[in-house]
Amino acid sequence: MRPVRFVALGDSLTEGVGDPAGAGWRGWAALLAASLAEDSEHVRFTNLAVSGAQTRDVLERQTPAALALRPDLVSVVIGVNDTLRRTFDIHAVAAHLDQVYASFARQGATLLTACLPDPGAMLRLPDALARPLARRQRAVNAVVHALSDRYGAVHLHAADDGWISDRTLWSADRLHPGERGHRQLAVRCHALLAETGRATGQPPSAEPESPAPTRTASLWWLATAGTGWVLRRCTDLLPQLLRLAADELHHRARGTGARLDLRASAAVSAALASLPTAGGGVAEAADALTADAFTGPALDVGGLEAGPVEGGAAGPVAAGEAAGGPAEAVSAVPVVAAEPHRAQGGTAAQTAGAVAGSGAVADGTAADAQRRRTGTNRTGVPGSACAAAGRSAARTTAITG
Repeated sequence: MRPVRFVALGDSLTEGVGDPAGAGWRGWAALLAASLAEDSEHVRFTNLAVSGAQTRDVLERQTPAALALRPDLVSVVIGVNDTLRRTFDIHAVAAHLDQVYASFARQGATLLTACLPDPGAMLRLPDALARPLARRQRAVNAVVHALSDRYGAVHLHAADDGWISDRTLWSADRLHPGERGHRQLAVRCHALLAETGRATGQPPSAEPESPAPTRTASLWWLATAGTGWVLRRCTDLLPQLLRLAADELHHRARGTGARLDLRASAAVSAALASLPTAGGGVAEAADALTADAFTGPALDVGGLEAGPVEGGAAGPVAAGEAAGGPAEAVSAVPVVAAEPHRAQGGTAAQTAGAVAGSGAVADGTAADAQRRRTGTNRTGVPGSACAAAGRSAARTTAITG
């Protein structure tokens, strides 16, 4: 029996930060790997994730190494670090992820992706500062959703608000899951993969082996590592973030905050429509995704800076339209299959993206074969609506630093 080859790409979340094991980290991907087969000895797991990585790093450094391993399953969970840089560009994020996903679809690997919560909510920043970051993360999530559909990925919705307030899921830094959070993420990924026949072992245990961080530990982190992180962001992101916050307050005072949502929606649509061989199908899907992603008071979180796009292909934003239902407790939500949905992106030839950087080129045959292997794109469990695509939501924890 040939071993299952699982390769994990990403940043500190996938590296395992927050879940210590010996002198290093373990994390959700390692917990998941042990449950992919009935006998864990039949799994070959390689973790290429690096703390601080952005989408460009995954494309240029991690993807070539992963392709050389010819994985059966590859996880690509990335994007938060992009939103925490003054260089944030949703067009670049979309181009990087499209090339990464296409590379593995062409090789025949099953893609595992996830959308993530915004860091401003996690760090409990003041409202005017948190909103621009939230808009950026929702833009990244809309791109991840559209491309997950395009390449038939198994997708986990991890952008929900419900679990953010559960302190037991987080490490002391509030930027990474603790052991319990990593286990929750592994359990839900396993459930989705089991539905597609890609995980045959017993699911990981949801119960942690170590206690949740104490208040003393949290304060110690803030006084040591946390201070350094804040200083780095002050020289990189903060000047731009203050300008975005001023813009947010200006629009709010004038009652024109919806314009910021329209700008963000149009930028995402333009980014997806400009991808190689995207065609009309992906552009139309982008309109639907971004209209959902930036609609309603719960999602009115201003400040995407992705170029001077003011209108374009984005659909209208219906101010005041609620998105999704009330949040539920993590432990109370069973994992079930999402309702199947229509593949977005037109024909197989249209949906296969041209790959630059890694040297691989996705074709229609490979993309079509990928969809046949994974069936429909699947997400988590019933709950509040998926912010970017109206899908069901899985209550998990995922964030990077």
